[in-house]
Amino acid sequence: MTNKKNIWLSGPYIIWIAGFIILPILTIVYYAFTDATKKFTFSNIVNAVTDTANLKALGLTVLLATLATLICLLLAYPLALCLTKSRIKNKTLLIYLFILPIFMNFMLQMVAINVILEDNGIINSLLQALGLPKFHIANTFTAILIGMSYDYFPFMLLPIYNTVSRIDKDYINASKDLGANSLKTFLKVTFPLTLPGVVSGITMVFVPAISDFAIAEMLGGGKIMLIGNVVEMSFTKGHYYQGSGLALLLMVFVLLSSLIPTGDSDTEGGAIIL
Repeated sequence: MTNKKNIWLSGPYIIWIAGFIILPILTIVYYAFTDATKKFTFSNIVNAVTDTANLKALGLTVLLATLATLICLLLAYPLALCLTKSRIKNKTLLIYLFILPIFMNFMLQMVAINVILEDNGIINSLLQALGLPKFHIANTFTAILIGMSYDYFPFMLLPIYNTVSRIDKDYINASKDLGANSLKTFLKVTFPLTLPGVVSGITMVFVPAISDFAIAEMLGGGKIMLIGNVVEMSFTKGHYYQGSGLALLLMVFVLLSSLIPTGDSDTEGGAIIL
């Protein structure tokens, strides 16, 4: 009886999944393997793979996603270590301040970044006040990279902080007692123990970044085309078959990226002998 009640309670969720996830995916698959005459074809997939513009957009997207992931990692890992070692009592509030952008409106975030980076924005105004030359960064590759790094940074910080904060200090003390210096302790003990969080953070940043198009549209001024922008443009122009072929390949690429193993989250199982 209880099982039947659970099935009924899950009904709305099943309807939501079917209507907003399964049905759209099936629609994309249908258009990807058909043409305007409703005949089965692989031409949409082949064109998506062989088109020079698509390959260029994909390469640029992978480069941007990789750089944004690397920047987030280089910023989040030291910050997680500092937060863990700090003697601040209310660390939860401090973490909340760093992940606050998650709760802000996305459009507001991008407008704020654009105001900061534009030619007459805050940065250039400050440089001009100091007597330094201005620099052009708005609507460029760098602007998109800054926007991606800012938007996805909390998704890198949280998993790394969780693994760093769970490290048993006895491992660190044992390493020092055995004569290891700070660098060797980090390389042999700390980093291996936090590797599951690092891999999880990389996945959580890279996967959405590879399919992002809104940041490029708002901070790139429409001058830089990522693979997500190509898909979006195909659908808005009514090219559903070509757009679906490209979207299907992108979904497969994102799925493969998300299948990267994150390792065992149990820090006690990750100790490495010096």
